[in-house]
Amino acid sequence: MPGHPRLFRRGATFYHRAAIPADIKATYPKTEETFSLKTKDYREAVRRVRIQAARIDRLFEAHRQELKREAEPALAELTPAQIEYIGEVYYAHILDEDEEIRLSGFEGSSFEERAELTDTLDGVNREYLARGIQDEFFSDEAAEILTWTNVNLKLAPDSPSWPRLIRELQSARIKATDAIRARNKGDVVKTPVVKSDTQISSVDTPLLSETITRWVEEKRRTSWEQKTADAYRIWADRFVTLAGDKALEAYGKADARTFKEALVALPANWSNHPDLKNMQFDKAAKKASALGLPPMSVSNVNKIIGFVGAFWNWAKAHYDGVTGNPFDGMKLKKSGKARDERHPFTPDELKSIFNAPLYTGCRSARAWRTPGDFIPRNSGLYWVPLIALFTGARSGEIIQLYTSDVVEKDGILRFELTDDGDDQRLKTSTSHRFIPVHRTLKELGLPEFVQKRRNEGQLRLFPEMSKGSDGYYSSPYSRQFRRLLESVGAKHAKNAFHSFRHSFEDACRNNGISSEIMNALQGHSERGMGDRYGSGFHLKRLAEAIEKLDYEGLDLSHLKPD
Repeated sequence: MPGHPRLFRRGATFYHRAAIPADIKATYPKTEETFSLKTKDYREAVRRVRIQAARIDRLFEAHRQELKREAEPALAELTPAQIEYIGEVYYAHILDEDEEIRLSGFEGSSFEERAELTDTLDGVNREYLARGIQDEFFSDEAAEILTWTNVNLKLAPDSPSWPRLIRELQSARIKATDAIRARNKGDVVKTPVVKSDTQISSVDTPLLSETITRWVEEKRRTSWEQKTADAYRIWADRFVTLAGDKALEAYGKADARTFKEALVALPANWSNHPDLKNMQFDKAAKKASALGLPPMSVSNVNKIIGFVGAFWNWAKAHYDGVTGNPFDGMKLKKSGKARDERHPFTPDELKSIFNAPLYTGCRSARAWRTPGDFIPRNSGLYWVPLIALFTGARSGEIIQLYTSDVVEKDGILRFELTDDGDDQRLKTSTSHRFIPVHRTLKELGLPEFVQKRRNEGQLRLFPEMSKGSDGYYSSPYSRQFRRLLESVGAKHAKNAFHSFRHSFEDACRNNGISSEIMNALQGHSERGMGDRYGSGFHLKRLAEAIEKLDYEGLDLSHLKPD
């Protein structure tokens, strides 16, 4: 098999490597495009490098076009037709995102909580539209949508068209909210396909691999964190591997059915299975069937189908040639009402966790599961579960905190969860938030611990906790926390560190904290709108809500410093 000029091997693994073209080298964000092809098989590497080389060439061309766009003179005004078209694109985009949330099974917040939040935000939007108020959120949305591939217009900063464009987006959001309410009642409301001369026509419909790249790039700009993008991308690419790289309109139900049949044959974590790793997706499925390996859960199958189906919903809204989603109706039906998500910790499990040797006395910082006389109060192992208990924050959000992220404003000590630091990241753009520090954390000595870290000149609050090989702080810590649960007999299939988020949610409900406040504290709100709404709560109101938080029957008085 002929090779490829961008293919090279490092150790046993093959890589793609490309120099940046001279005409864009000065402005391109990288010095070269080098990354693993995640295979040690030469034939598979050649196949993958061809796909990736085409993708990278498209990135180079997109960068050229962006430079060209920046160099072009800005429009003085938009025509009424252009403004109307942009409103239609925005309306379709909102409904497309809503479909993705439904496909995921409302993973962030419950159906009822999301519906309640939608009603609240709609009230704000309607009031702003009626009063002619144009807030920062819609100004940012207007600037963002002009860069989308199916709009791609440059408008002068002082153009009189900005207020009209922003008002059009406000109207589109209200119209979309009405459609979402109808969907909530079980009505069928299709995401429209927006047709315009500025949209890519079916004659120019690109290959699937190219379109997946555009989809991921757009989602990364608007809402996805890198880990989310990677999860969606890898399964979309596997669909390309199985069904072939064709023009979008060439795919049908047969392709989706073949993908599903292969998927249901695979075991969980198949890529790490000794008999299947390094195998191509479809070949691994056949071998798994031959070996009689137990298949992955129905929930995982449906989650993956949702990943790929989400792409087709986006493609349907962006390309004339795509008239349907081949994955519609492909999900497996679950028996009963089995839940796949993590459960909250029970009161007894919480008591077991916070009465473990880690909190009552262990042998040393390394032997933290063995009883002894040492309490590691100056470690992340000690503080991360406690902070999670009273904030509902994710482990990665806590571990990456800087000492400057615990600050006092207007007399209220708060955590600032951001991705401002070079090594900080958040799950979605809505995860930026402020969480007041609960009184119990103050009583247990958190402010003193933070000050101690500052006096040591530490940038990070938990500098001893490092990232895993995947670049996430949560990966190595999740294994440590699992060992903690196992050591106190509290581990079972439905709990993990994420259970603290569910415990926090239950505690909010049990203590009369509204779902809007809870969503603001947890970063559960819908993209953009929830960010604006969450930041709209006065810090004092958030602090009052946090102080209501209590875990009945959980006594942490033994953790107070002497």
